[in-house]
Amino acid sequence: MFARFTEGARRAVVKAGISALDAGRSALDADLLLLGVAEVRPFSLSSFTASAADVRARVDVGDTRSLLATFGIDLDAVHRRTRTGLDAPGLWHLRRSRLRPLRVTLYGPLGEIPLAMHARKAIEVAMWWRPGPVTGEGLLWGLLADHANGAAKILRDVGVDHSALVREVRMPARRSA
Repeated sequence: MFARFTEGARRAVVKAGISALDAGRSALDADLLLLGVAEVRPFSLSSFTASAADVRARVDVGDTRSLLATFGIDLDAVHRRTRTGLDAPGLWHLRRSRLRPLRVTLYGPLGEIPLAMHARKAIEVAMWWRPGPVTGEGLLWGLLADHANGAAKILRDVGVDHSALVREVRMPARRSA
């Protein structure tokens, strides 16, 4: 499935998967997919004003950093030393199960994690939204298209103008002559 993704869109999904694994979640949810998009920013949308820190504050990513900090352990430093290069998008694969077609799983060197229903729907909308590669805008459109996944609420809570963002994402890409 990743064959149609741009490098930035792949990095956003991989970032979300790593966050889900780090948080000990049983599935990659839409909120973590939004966090991955906010951290990687695989687009140049002026109306996407949410910072990664703002989105992270509204997403449950576990509290391992503060717990380990009480013991004098810097989790980010540990990750830098032990995970160098393991977040490279080329090492990760997104696959649909042949036996269970509604099950999509992200596989990589740090583990595997199935996509929860809303994250899978966002990926599928991004894949079928426009012909061509799946871009960061497509991932964002997939997240915004499903009001039940909570992504729009998170973006509104951090001050993003939802209507302006939808208008900007829906605009067709300009082609240069």
